[in-house]
Amino acid sequence: MKTHLLRAQRPLQRGFTMIEVLIALLIVAVGLSAAIRAIGMVANNEDALRQRLLADWSADSVLSNLRLTASWPELGTTTLPCPQGDLVLTCILAVSNTPDPGFRQVEISVVRDQDHVRLAQLVSVIGHAAPRPL
Repeated sequence: MKTHLLRAQRPLQRGFTMIEVLIALLIVAVGLSAAIRAIGMVANNEDALRQRLLADWSADSVLSNLRLTASWPELGTTTLPCPQGDLVLTCILAVSNTPDPGFRQVEISVVRDQDHVRLAQLVSVIGHAAPRPL
C-alpha cells in the first residue's frame, strides 16, 4: 500500500519527447531558410531597380541636352559615355528620319559597360525649329 501511495503523491511529469523537439526544430529551420532566401531575392531586385533608375536618368539627361542645345541631331548612330553615380554606362544615340522632314526620331539605349546589358531605352521625336522672321 505504501508503494501505491508514493505513486499517487508523485506528480505526473510532463514535457516533450526528443522526437517532438527535433520536429519542432526542423520546422523552425525550414521557415528561417525560406525567410533568408526571400530577403536575398529582395536585395538582388533592389540593386537591379537602382541600376535601371540610374540608366533612365542617363537617357533623360542625353535627351534633355539635345533639346536644350536646340541643335538638329545628325542622322546615324553615336555612342557616348553617360555614367551615373558609381555605375559606368554607355548611351547609344540612334537618330532617324520621320515622314515629316521637320522632325527626327531619337532612340537612346543605355547599356552597362561591363556586360553590355541594356538597362533602359528612350524613344522621342525632336522638331527642327524653323528660323523666325524678324
